[in-house]
Amino acid sequence: MLRVLSSTLMPALLAVLLPLTACTPGSTSNPSASSEEPTTTQPFVTGAIPDQDPEQLQRLYSKLSDYLSEALGVPVEYQPVTDYAAAVTAFRVGDLDMVWFGGLTGVQARLQVPGAEAIAQRDIDAEFHSVFIANKASGIEPIDDISELQVLKDHTFTFGSESSTSGRLMPQYFLQQGNVSLDAFKGEVGFSQNHDATIKLVEAGTYDAGVLNEQVWNQRVEAGEVDLDKVQVIWRSPAYYDYHWVINPDVNDRYGDGFVEKVQAALLALDPTVPEHQEILELFGADRFIPTENSNYSQIEEIGRQIGKIQ
Repeated sequence: MLRVLSSTLMPALLAVLLPLTACTPGSTSNPSASSEEPTTTQPFVTGAIPDQDPEQLQRLYSKLSDYLSEALGVPVEYQPVTDYAAAVTAFRVGDLDMVWFGGLTGVQARLQVPGAEAIAQRDIDAEFHSVFIANKASGIEPIDDISELQVLKDHTFTFGSESSTSGRLMPQYFLQQGNVSLDAFKGEVGFSQNHDATIKLVEAGTYDAGVLNEQVWNQRVEAGEVDLDKVQVIWRSPAYYDYHWVINPDVNDRYGDGFVEKVQAALLALDPTVPEHQEILELFGADRFIPTENSNYSQIEEIGRQIGKIQ
């Protein structure tokens, strides 16, 4: 009887047991079951203050992301933001790991993220300048000294973004040094949002005068994008520290100790004799990147507190 039952039940038992065996961990009947799922590295996300035309920024930071991805061995993404304040907020909450800030926004961001470091700037940022420009029909002529900024009184005037170092913070400081208060202008001062817009507004006569980043002015003039029959530089400011890269210290936890130094080294390694690197540097308007540190922006912080942009 036992033999009869065995021969009868065996096919049914095998039909049940074989699938269970196939699902058992370590079974050789399904080799892929023991392989580990591939791990994906979280992207290193960069950003920048939107101080120029968005298309130009997209081109620049896309090329830089490709370079950094290869140099760092991790995926690198560029995430655009809507305005200067959004760049600071995104850095504070961790949506952006590293940001190309102006002097003021860099200080604002570092004060909100303990341990954040300024790690690199362009060679031109150690001695940066703003230029005051005027529509030629306004009758405002070039000046030689800060005390002569009073020629701007009773004229319409525009800054760039409210949080721009070269388009607002330092120019307002220089105006104060020249005894020109904001209520000395005709009507309310404007805020154009970016340096390219400042050029166009003054060129069109919407404002008699304005102020912007000298580097952007020079680039647009060289590209033939400024009508010099309508607008001219009337004064170049004294030098100050400005743009720089700020990085969140948490990236060391994600990518390993020393990652901050690795990023800094990659930026400093951009070489103008290498065609791919030269293109990136040219888009930045720089010959190279150089090291920087938080203490270089102490004057920016002091002035920011004076005019209420840093609490």
